[in-house]
Amino acid sequence: MSEHENGRGRRETVDERADRQWQDLLQEIRVAQTGVQILLGFLLTVVFTPRYVSLGSVEKTTYILTVILGSLATGALIGPVSFHRLVSGRRIKPQAVVWASRLILTGILLLVATLTTALFLILRVATDNTLVPWLVAPVLAWYVLCWFALPLWARSRYTSNSDDPPDE
Repeated sequence: MSEHENGRGRRETVDERADRQWQDLLQEIRVAQTGVQILLGFLLTVVFTPRYVSLGSVEKTTYILTVILGSLATGALIGPVSFHRLVSGRRIKPQAVVWASRLILTGILLLVATLTTALFLILRVATDNTLVPWLVAPVLAWYVLCWFALPLWARSRYTSNSDDPPDE
């Protein structure tokens, strides 16, 4: 197979493919970063509200865990930008795309955990504690379905080559 023919219906060089994939990753990052940064910004203010001191130990522990998860998700989702900046011009964009893709997937996993713990915390404060697992579990299942199960099903259903790179 030549450098220009990658067998996927496109004629592009390795560098052109990396450029295209990098642009795709940037679009994905913009969506995820915005959501996690807004959530984290909100979470960071909670500790300064009068209601925080009246929370129980479970709620305070959940809050701390949620802030840490949100911070980790933010780091993973901003990481590709820093990664690109530090390796730019070094002719390793295909490798940068792979690492950025891994950071984004890690960030999305951390975002699922952040959203789930934030929902758990809010519902513990807002409802009867016995309802919380029954309310959080279906939402978590929805995240898993939308963000992981459906794309993985589509990938296995509609692609013929099992060794496709994970960023496609």
